[in-house]
Amino acid sequence: MPPGREPRCPIDITLAALAGRWTPLVLREFLRRGRATYSELSAALPALSDKVLSDRLAQLTDAGVIERHRTPGWPPRVRYVLTAQGRTLEPVMRSMWEWGTARRDALG
Repeated sequence: MPPGREPRCPIDITLAALAGRWTPLVLREFLRRGRATYSELSAALPALSDKVLSDRLAQLTDAGVIERHRTPGWPPRVRYVLTAQGRTLEPVMRSMWEWGTARRDALG
């Protein structure tokens, strides 16, 4: 999608929120946990580089799927929390899981 041009098609809107190879897996972790720190996500998704994880967290935050909460103090603590809007993506993710499971089983 060109910068400054918001998608209008409902499927495009959903795809924009979930864009990127690892984004659905990051969202999966939030659906499992509800909230997570960067290090918890990094441990749960070890194949992700720090840059990709940071990018995906920023993307999901911009899309309103998660919120970033920073606790003052030293060291600063940051926790990401799934929003109510993010929770509504659960049926989409469940459908992806079911389709992938059926496909895997059909391939043997």
